[in-house]
This record gives sequence, structure tokens and C-alpha cells, in this order.
Amino acid sequence: MYEIKVIDEFSGAHSLRHYKGKCESLHGHNWGVEVLVPDSKLNALGMVMDFKDLKSELKKVLSLLDHKYLNSLPYFKKKNPTSENIAFFIHKELSKRIKRRLKVSVWETESSAASVW
Repeated sequence: MYEIKVIDEFSGAHSLRHYKGKCESLHGHNWGVEVLVPDSKLNALGMVMDFKDLKSELKKVLSLLDHKYLNSLPYFKKKNPTSENIAFFIHKELSKRIKRRLKVSVWETESSAASVW
């Protein structure tokens, strides 16, 4: 099994609705985002896929979140903007652009991440 991985980041603010603690208040993060694309075989060039293409599509998706108040975005009007839901959103949007199996991890801090397959 092969896999490629790209890493990027975005900055944004959110508040966790119905959370009892500091994170219920407006605050921001510099989220790290990691995308893995696995495959059991390589293409004719010997790649899972071109890093350049994966990075480009990820940047387009992250531009929807970057420097935004996440709670105000349509997807997060009803979904709490937790790291899990942010990872799901990125996975959903990236999957529309790259018709492949993906794993998306969102790092809220250096020691805390959520992932979606």
C-alpha cells in the first residue's frame, strides 16, 4: 500500500455552542490540516497522484475557511465547528474535487487532532 501526504494550514475563529468551558467563547486557531491519499498501485509515472494537484485542490477548500468566523458559514450554522466537523467539511469538499479515498486530519493544537476517513 502506498500513500501520499500533504500538509497545509488555515486560520479562523469559532465558538463551540452549548460547550461548558472557555471554548464556548469566541476564540481562534491556526489549524493544521493533513491529507493522506492511499492507493494499492501507482500510476504510469510511478505516483499515487501528483502532489501539486493535491496541494492545489486542498488550498481551494481551505480558502473557504481561512480567516473566517466558522460559525457564520452555512455548513456550520447547524453543525458545531468542532475539529471533527471541520475535518468532515474539508473531507467532503475535497472529495468532490478529488475522486479518491482520503484521510483528513485537522490539528487544533500541536497535541490535539481529529481525523475523518
